[in-house]
Amino acid sequence: MKPLRAGDPASVEEGRYRLVGRLGQGGMGVVYFGRSRSGRAVAVKVVRPELSTEPGFRRRFADEVAAARRVGGVHTAPVVDADPQGDPPWLVTAYIPGPTLQAVLDRVGPLPADTLTVLAAGLAEALARSRAAGCRGRRTGRGWPCCAGRTGCSNCSS
Repeated sequence: MKPLRAGDPASVEEGRYRLVGRLGQGGMGVVYFGRSRSGRAVAVKVVRPELSTEPGFRRRFADEVAAARRVGGVHTAPVVDADPQGDPPWLVTAYIPGPTLQAVLDRVGPLPADTLTVLAAGLAEALARSRAAGCRGRRTGRGWPCCAGRTGCSNCSS
């Protein structure tokens, strides 16, 4: 996790989710590590403000949120809250701690075949469930999955 930058919001939804640090950044916006009012660890995606003015973006984002809510299984982070009409739009999922696949590869090098089999099965299940629910996220790669110390992985920053 990286520290918040000048200009980053301190919270979303009038303080309901306090932002603590940055987990990642992509074309859609920034994903923050945050805490709910009860102290629950969450991942908070805040959409780049300029995207919300693009025709049809809020509808597409709302569709993605609805699809993400339908995804189940042990290999995906559940949606906790969202506001596609927010200024800017945002999405909160449960935070699942663990290194990214890239961090694991950097630390240990090539993974053994049995580990790759478990990883591939978890990723395949997560992607299949996501696609079946209508999610159309486009970000996949070594920095995307979060290896959470259990069978398979979870998308914790996309």
